[in-house]
Amino acid sequence: MIEKILSDWKKGNFKPIYWLEGEEPYFIDQLVDYAEHKILSESETGFNLTVFYGKDADWAAVVNACRRYPMFAERQVVLLKEAQQMKDIDKIESYIDNPLSSTIFVVSYKDKKVDGRSKLSKTLKQKGELLTTKKIYDNQLPDWANKMVQQHGLTINQRALLMLVDHIGNDLIRIQNEIEKLAVNLGARKNITEDDIENYIGVSKEFNVFEMQDAIAKKNFSKAIRIIQYFEANPKAAPIQMILPALYNFFSKVFMVFGAGSNDEKTIATALGINPYFMKDYMQAARNYSFNGVERILLLLHEYNLRSVGVHDAGTGDAGLMKEMVVKMMN
Repeated sequence: MIEKILSDWKKGNFKPIYWLEGEEPYFIDQLVDYAEHKILSESETGFNLTVFYGKDADWAAVVNACRRYPMFAERQVVLLKEAQQMKDIDKIESYIDNPLSSTIFVVSYKDKKVDGRSKLSKTLKQKGELLTTKKIYDNQLPDWANKMVQQHGLTINQRALLMLVDHIGNDLIRIQNEIEKLAVNLGARKNITEDDIENYIGVSKEFNVFEMQDAIAKKNFSKAIRIIQYFEANPKAAPIQMILPALYNFFSKVFMVFGAGSNDEKTIATALGINPYFMKDYMQAARNYSFNGVERILLLLHEYNLRSVGVHDAGTGDAGLMKEMVVKMMN
């Protein structure tokens, strides 16, 4: 949907209302930024761009701005940012029901969705464009980040890519910012390596969530303990609430390997939506732990996730919990 809206705008095809809502701010910000800086020419912007912020905006002032006619231009743009913080936002429904064709009204309504049963929702669907954004799935993050890297004219090796995504998590805006930082720091070079992730983003290439996962998958106890000790000395490097979900995601896929009905890595990778490059890691973990072992690991991860937030635990530190968990996993 976002690509269609951008394509329409670039062709000069506009609807009078765009309501951008949902849980992924990256896509909303992309459209709002384009509307603010690209729809109008530089000479038109001074008279025909109006920006409101929901916390400070009065609904009547917003409606009055939308009802103005453009000056020395074919259209005007009115932006309502952070609309989720606006009082009486339902009162703009009267304008949405009868909008001015020369006004492009773009509403940014982040982290929320308008009630689908409300009159406002029904009017939006009839008179404007309602875009509801969703977080992309975690297993789609590497491909998304890789495409972002390519858009900057760069390449990245798979290990560096996983280090980047595992460190940042499902935060598209931050991933984009870090890739832009890398692009600046690389200079004339075009390929991003693990050293670049370590030097410019601050993720150790030896002591990170991916290496922790690798150590457990390979039953390398001494390596796992060394990484935990590094995390203990550097608490911000990988807090336990980052490590446990990553391990659960990995071993959930390992668990699914047993039900794939095939021993062919490419077939399993396609069935599970896994990058074939990493398939050998899942297969090795499956061999090392067996069905019962992986099932036990998933139960242990659930148990230690609860203990990490104080359930059935008297205050054991994160490093202590992880060491105890790894011993049980590999025993």
